[in-house]
Amino acid sequence: MYAYIARRLVLMIPTLVGVLLINFAIVQFAPGGPIEQVMAQVQGTADLSTSRFSGADADEVSGESRGGRGLDPAYIAELEAQFGFDQPAHERFLKMLGDYARFDLGESFYRDQTVLALIADKLPVSVSLGLWTLVLTYLISIPLGIRKAVRDGSAFDVWTSAVVIVGYAIPGFLFAILLIVIFAGGGYLDWFPLRGLVSDNWEQLAWPARILDYLWHLVLPVLAMVIGGFAGLTMLTKNSFLEEINKQYVMTARAKGVSERRVLYGHVFRNAMLIVIAGFPAAFVGVLFTGALLIEVIFSLDGLGLLGFESVVNRDYPVVFGSLFIFTLIGLVLNLLGDLMYVMVDPRIDFERREG
Repeated sequence: MYAYIARRLVLMIPTLVGVLLINFAIVQFAPGGPIEQVMAQVQGTADLSTSRFSGADADEVSGESRGGRGLDPAYIAELEAQFGFDQPAHERFLKMLGDYARFDLGESFYRDQTVLALIADKLPVSVSLGLWTLVLTYLISIPLGIRKAVRDGSAFDVWTSAVVIVGYAIPGFLFAILLIVIFAGGGYLDWFPLRGLVSDNWEQLAWPARILDYLWHLVLPVLAMVIGGFAGLTMLTKNSFLEEINKQYVMTARAKGVSERRVLYGHVFRNAMLIVIAGFPAAFVGVLFTGALLIEVIFSLDGLGLLGFESVVNRDYPVVFGSLFIFTLIGLVLNLLGDLMYVMVDPRIDFERREG
């Protein structure tokens, strides 16, 4: 197992490099880089759609085009040096890899903060959403999936399947808008806040009131994320239990007179929950780095999703690539933890022997 872990850790390096290289190459062809945005602001225009000038290909813009913009070429050259675009693309990429190897992710172009400081500042919001969403999703989906498997084909299974289908069909962001309209002063009730993770006077509140205020702000965004995630996990749990229930060892246990509860939770549960439990790290990555983006935007939650969205829109490349590096690294580590959880749940699994 230790050799397997070591190999996986070593393979993370080319994976990280490959992900960064592909995205770095894509950025080279993206119009409207940070220099062009500064030029547009200086000239009082925000129309960047007609130009191909981005930070990645700044040296390809002709002097006539710059002159046509009415800006001093010396000022353009100063901007290139300021943003680091006075170097060839391959040199900038190699420098970025060297900095990332030391966990130096650089500084934001537009915010007076380092990328690591920005990520550390936004991380608690996204982690709050992700953890609460996963906890509630698992607490709902696992008991519901087990119940549906035990009562497969019954009226309970049929009507809960209808609920699951509706939950699967409704996108989380659409459900979030519906919750805002109904419960956040959108025309009906005004029970929950619309913006932020805590109230403006949160620091002046006592600790019990702080906790209640925090949970009060989480209700709608977490509920919107849970509705989109519980359906898949519920069906995964049901199908996993159904597969185990129909196996020979279950029939043998029943023939020996073992109680149905003992069969279900003493024999079936451990094998059926293997894929469900081991998938927790991957599910957390999905919720933390993808599922929360629109929810953070809709509820004005200043988390990693909103940070990534704004950095892409503003062409804040240090934040874009720094966030991508951190997200990919966390994803790879959590995937490794998922494999280790397989072994913890079922020690019979041997990845080293399987690879051999």
